[in-house]
Amino acid sequence: MDAKEIKSVIEGLLFVSGSDGIEAKQLADILELDREEARDYLYDLQTDFIREGRGIRIVEVAGMFQLTTRPEHAIFFERLAHQPQQATLSQAAIETLAIIAYKQPITRSGIEDVRGVKSERAVNTLLSKQLIKEVGRAEGPGRPILFGTTREFLEYFGLRDLKELPPPPALVPMNDLQDEEEHLLFQMPDMFPEAGDE
Repeated sequence: MDAKEIKSVIEGLLFVSGSDGIEAKQLADILELDREEARDYLYDLQTDFIREGRGIRIVEVAGMFQLTTRPEHAIFFERLAHQPQQATLSQAAIETLAIIAYKQPITRSGIEDVRGVKSERAVNTLLSKQLIKEVGRAEGPGRPILFGTTREFLEYFGLRDLKELPPPPALVPMNDLQDEEEHLLFQMPDMFPEAGDE
């Protein structure tokens, strides 16, 4: 291998070593170099990163070399960490989530009674995204699973508890409650990019 390829391999090894880092001796053993030669390649690569203005750098901590980000970029990483998590939910999943939020605990057949269509896939999607969970079983034949929302659901919508859900207007007849839920559902697509029917 020429010097360019050796440094490329070292970069890859540093990446896969993650926060544990890697010693010059380990690099030397892997690349079949002597330790000082491996260390020289590490320092050369470190200089290359600085000279090229790369977003990552090589640091040596307690004899271990590892890749890190540049401290002056920390503000951008903080912004990334505070951005709302992107989630992709179909209209069917959004409808199902709202029904569970307002009627929990509720069985899948209960959800389907409200929606008028099968909802197994939507329920599975919400379970996989940890927005709902099984909270028990209903009495009766087969003891069907009851679903409720999760702490992740509250965190996503910025709610302290379910009491902070937008309430249905006062004096709404029970028969109109479903219409109100559908109205609230249409407020949610902005929070979840739509992705096809479930």
